[in-house]
Amino acid sequence: MDTNRLDTADPGFDAALAHLLDRAPTQDPAVTQAVERIVADVRARGDAALLEHTNHFDRSAWTSAGQLELSRGDLATAWDSLPAGLQTALQRAHERIRAYAERQPLEPFEFGDALGNRLGQRITPLDRVGIYVPGGKAAYPSSVLMNAVPAKVAGVPEIVMVVPTPGGETNAAVLGAAHLAGVDRVFRIGGAQAVAALAYGTQCVPAVDKIVGPGNAYVAAAKRRVFGQVGIDSIAGPSEIVVISDGASDPRWIAMDLFSQAEHDEDAQSILISPDAAFLERVAQAMDERVKDLPRAAIVRASIRSRGALIQVRSLEEAVEVSNRIAPEHLELAVDAPRALLPRVRHAGAVFLGRHTPEAFGDYCAGPNHVLPTSRAARFSNPLGVYEFQKRTSLIECSPEGARTLAAIAGTLADAEGLQAHAASARDRA
Repeated sequence: MDTNRLDTADPGFDAALAHLLDRAPTQDPAVTQAVERIVADVRARGDAALLEHTNHFDRSAWTSAGQLELSRGDLATAWDSLPAGLQTALQRAHERIRAYAERQPLEPFEFGDALGNRLGQRITPLDRVGIYVPGGKAAYPSSVLMNAVPAKVAGVPEIVMVVPTPGGETNAAVLGAAHLAGVDRVFRIGGAQAVAALAYGTQCVPAVDKIVGPGNAYVAAAKRRVFGQVGIDSIAGPSEIVVISDGASDPRWIAMDLFSQAEHDEDAQSILISPDAAFLERVAQAMDERVKDLPRAAIVRASIRSRGALIQVRSLEEAVEVSNRIAPEHLELAVDAPRALLPRVRHAGAVFLGRHTPEAFGDYCAGPNHVLPTSRAARFSNPLGVYEFQKRTSLIECSPEGARTLAAIAGTLADAEGLQAHAASARDRA
C-alpha cells in the first residue's frame, strides 16, 4: 500500500518525521468567520437562530424549536427497538466503563498544621454539562457512554446531549445509549449552533458549565470560541495510532489495527514502528490484501497515503523514543514483554499492552475512556475522566495563633508587592 517510509538511520529522518507530524490544528479563516457569525446569531436570537441553522445544515424542516428536543420516552423507545445482541453489548460496555470511572473521583482532604489552622480541599460536581456526539459520517453510541458515564459518576445533576440528525433521521443506537447512560435531555442539533446553544443557552436549550465531546472543524472552532464562557475538554484533532512491533505479531492483525484509526477520516494518522524491515514489508502486503474488504476502503487508502507511515528503527528502545516524539493518542506495544518497555513511554493518551490488546477494545469496552488527547497534546493533557466533571475548592480556616503568624508573613509579602490593603487586611487579624 502506498504510504510514507521512514528510517531512523537516514540523515533526513528528523526532518521527514517533523513533516509527517505537522498536523497542528489549522484555523481555516472561512471556518472561523462562519463560526463567529453562527455563534453570535444564536447568542442574539436564541431558538429562532438555532432552528434556522439546524434546518439549513442538517437539511431538516422543523417548524418550532420544541421539535428539536427528544423526550425520555423517545430514548426508551429507541432502546427497546435495538436488537438484543446490541443491547447486551452496550450494557456490558456501560458496566466496564463505569467500573473504571468509579476508581477515578478526586478525593477531599483536610489537615491541621502546628498553628491550629485547618487546610483542605473540597470536591463538588459541575451543575450541568453538555456532551456533543458526532452524527455525520458515522453514528457513535460508544461516545455517548464515554462522555456521559464519567459525568454520572462525578455526580453531575444534569447531562444535556446534542447530536446532529442529518435529514431529520435519528440513530436508535445513539439514543438507546443515551437512555442507558441516564442522559437527562437530548437535542437533535449539531455544529457550531449546538455549541453556541449549550454555551449561552436559548429559550429551549439550557446553558451548561462545560462542553465535552469531539466534532468536525466547525465544532472545534466553536468550542474554541466559547471557551471561557464555558469549560471545554479539548480541541479534538483527527484520530491517531502508533503501533510498536518486534516483528513477531501476525501482520494481518497489525494491518487492521492501523486501519482501525485510518477508517475514521482521511486526516487520521496510523504509524507502525519496528526494527524488523522484513516485518514492515509483510505488514504492507497485508494492508494491500485486507483493505479490499473494507466498506471505507477509500478513506483508509487516503489516510494511509497522506498521513500514515512505516518507520524502521534500530531497536525497540529507539522505537519508544520515536513514539514519545509523536505523543500519539493511542499506542500499541505489540511485543513479547510490553511492560519492560512501558517505563520508557512518556507521552501517549492510552497504551495497549501486548499482542492481544488492539486499540479497538479501548474504543468500545475495555473500560478506560476513549476521549483522548490528539495532535501531540498527550505531552501535557489527559484522557477524559471523572475529574473533568469535578471542581476542587480550597479550604482555609485559621486559629487565632495561626492568624497572628500568617499576618506577619502575608503583611511583609504584601508590602513588597506594594499592595497596602492586602497588608492591612492581614495585619488586622494580628
